[in-house]
Amino acid sequence: MLPQRQRSPEPDHLLPIPTHPVHPNHTTLPTQLRPAEGPPHGAGHRFPPLEPSLYADLFRRASRGRLLPLARLTHSHMIRAGYRPGLFLSNNLLAAYVRCDDTRSARLLFDGMPRRDVVTWNTLIAGYATQGSASLALGAFRGARWDGSVAVDRFTYAAVLAACGGARDWRSGRVTHGLAVVSGLARTAFVANSVIDMYAKCGMIDEVRLAFDRADERDEVSWNLLLSAYVRMGWPEVAVSVLVWMHRSGVKLDAFALGRILKACSELEDSEDVRRMLHGCVIKVGLDLDVFVGSTMMDMYAKNGGLEEAIKVFGCIPCQNVVIYNTMIAGFARLGNDPCPEIRMEAIRIYSNMLCRRIRPSKFTFKSVLEVCNLINEPRCWRQLHAHVILFGFEDDEFIANALINLYSKVCLVDDSLRCFHRTPKQEIFTWTSMIRAFVHNEHSDKALHFFRELRYTGVEPDQFTISCVMNACADLSMPIACEQIHCYAVKSGFDRFTLCGNSQIEMYRGTGDLKAAKKSFERIPSLDTFSWSQMILSYAVHGHGREALLLFKKMRDCGVMINEFAFLAVLVACSHEGLIDEGFRNYDSMVSHYSFVPDMKHIACMVDLLGHVGKVADAEDFIKSYGLENNAVLWHTLLRACRIHGDKDRGIKTGEKLMMLEPFTASSYVMLYNLYMDAGKISLAMRTRGQMRERGMTKESGISWAEFRGSVHHFVDGDNSCSQKDASFTRLEELLVRVKQKTEQGSMNVWEVGFKSGKVSENAIDKHGELLAVALGLSTLPNTAPVKVMKNQKMSWESHETLKLLSERENREIIVRDPTRFHHFSQGSCSCLGYW
Repeated sequence: MLPQRQRSPEPDHLLPIPTHPVHPNHTTLPTQLRPAEGPPHGAGHRFPPLEPSLYADLFRRASRGRLLPLARLTHSHMIRAGYRPGLFLSNNLLAAYVRCDDTRSARLLFDGMPRRDVVTWNTLIAGYATQGSASLALGAFRGARWDGSVAVDRFTYAAVLAACGGARDWRSGRVTHGLAVVSGLARTAFVANSVIDMYAKCGMIDEVRLAFDRADERDEVSWNLLLSAYVRMGWPEVAVSVLVWMHRSGVKLDAFALGRILKACSELEDSEDVRRMLHGCVIKVGLDLDVFVGSTMMDMYAKNGGLEEAIKVFGCIPCQNVVIYNTMIAGFARLGNDPCPEIRMEAIRIYSNMLCRRIRPSKFTFKSVLEVCNLINEPRCWRQLHAHVILFGFEDDEFIANALINLYSKVCLVDDSLRCFHRTPKQEIFTWTSMIRAFVHNEHSDKALHFFRELRYTGVEPDQFTISCVMNACADLSMPIACEQIHCYAVKSGFDRFTLCGNSQIEMYRGTGDLKAAKKSFERIPSLDTFSWSQMILSYAVHGHGREALLLFKKMRDCGVMINEFAFLAVLVACSHEGLIDEGFRNYDSMVSHYSFVPDMKHIACMVDLLGHVGKVADAEDFIKSYGLENNAVLWHTLLRACRIHGDKDRGIKTGEKLMMLEPFTASSYVMLYNLYMDAGKISLAMRTRGQMRERGMTKESGISWAEFRGSVHHFVDGDNSCSQKDASFTRLEELLVRVKQKTEQGSMNVWEVGFKSGKVSENAIDKHGELLAVALGLSTLPNTAPVKVMKNQKMSWESHETLKLLSERENREIIVRDPTRFHHFSQGSCSCLGYW
């Protein structure tokens, strides 16, 4: 219940209209209402007043049209003409001020009236009730009761009860109800309806039903109010029973009653029979062609998956307007990702038909159409709709701009998203958040951080969703210092208490390779949800702690947390990285049989990787074919990695050739097939593959490694000598490798036998591996106890992997390298991946 408003002074304490001139700096009345201080310049007398009927007509016009300037000018004319209005005209002027929401002028006029009747008091009380000033309305009600010359009537009680209901002041409402009962007016349907409405707005459904049952008189409004009360309370089943009771009692069902009950039934699940019964009732009473009832019925069907019924209702409504079209398009938008693209395109055709009928779309139209466009991959259609947004003048609407930002971000047109953002004059926090999310989604996390700094300069306060997006950007960049800064900001702002930010914090520290910080973040989340558990399980998985991941998953189930597909995906990742084939298939079968989840591409890829991890390459290939996914390139890439690691050259070549057919314009497919041919000794086929790659103008994506040292990020590109730290890093790496060679036997150093000849390191060999240079810079820059963390956009080569194992043993340092699939923790000559990367 809302808090009560502070009570204002009683009517006796309000100041009357002054009868003498006042100084302009102490104006009591508006300028137009101030009496003239003398006749106009050059005039010997005042101008004559208008006829009373004309004054009354002007006041009525001002009241109906809510024209406050007209009311003030007419009042000013009356004062300057020296006309003293009677009670009737004063009441008309008071009603005009009240209707124009100028309660201050209304009260000043009221206090200056020599005579008042019940209409005067009712007008003032109704004005306070409309403005939401319940305390002032109650004060005026007390003044009316104390005025011995006035007898309050049913309209007085109705206005006071409306004020109490609007303020959710059930205590004052109950007192007013008691006074109405004592006066005998509560028996009338008019006052009884006001009592029912007051209790309904206060959420007191028992009192609503009691007032309804005890009412001596009931009309259609009484029944509709009872029906609306149950709908407002979220009890649609009871509302349906009331509708049946209405029908049996002979009460005529109107558009208002049917509209409310249809809206309530749209929230019901598994109530197809009720919906069809109501539809038949609508047809029987002849309201199936009503625009309001028809739109509500369409909304009811669309919200419950009855799209075909909604389309039929849409086609039967003769006078279709923008509301009808908006309801129909919104129905398609609610369907989400379930229907096929052809069904979703029907919403676009309905919008086109709307334009052909010369019906002007509203901002709600574009909001629903853009939501539908977010589900289909038709950029040309999106641009045409964007042009229509500009044409109809809705580009300034922040909600439409937000939808456009998300739309262009989905197809990697982040520059167009940025243009939509800058064209929005009122940049709310949700538009800033959408733009930051667009940068993160399109792998421009550095721009997302820069954009967040701009947000802080504008003075707009970020919310938990903004902080979550910024944490995701930090996770992608793997910048420990930036992660600590945004974490501190979240703690100072209080956003760390939100589960959403806590989950993003786990992901952020997982991205930087700090598993301990991720675990602390998990333990500090006040309210853990399914995503919290899944993120922590995934953190254990990618860092090579598969057993801990499985134990946490077991604890998650023991705690009764709802398991979803993402939780199973995290468990399968843990099993595939550790080669736990029995646990992996046990959880996979449980996901399918016990939880009835349909495995998606990521789940299947984890199982293929798991089979490949333990050397069952043939079973992995059969697993792909059993799902009929022979044309999925991601699965064949996973199989190809297993073939290369386990030396299955024949199957690897067949897999590489198949990838060439599936991805003829992907450079990585040519590179992998080239390496497979070279490993198998098929030089001519390898050269042919390289020639095809050259003919088609494809180049291999450059390998980039980066690390944060002393507050700055250093990038190393494979084979590029332009880095400012390249020379120092190369010199340091040269020294490290020579020391490793001196300590290790020559037989175990065949990894770098090309690079080491007669005790000399080859610079050309080192240039190919930027991660080694980044590690060398970290070893020479960071303290001896700090681990070296390096990120890489491509999978490490076997030579780099083995070299880092030797470096970790020689320097007695922990080295952490993140590639696109997992983290490699090198320590004491071993890696957490156990040779499978």
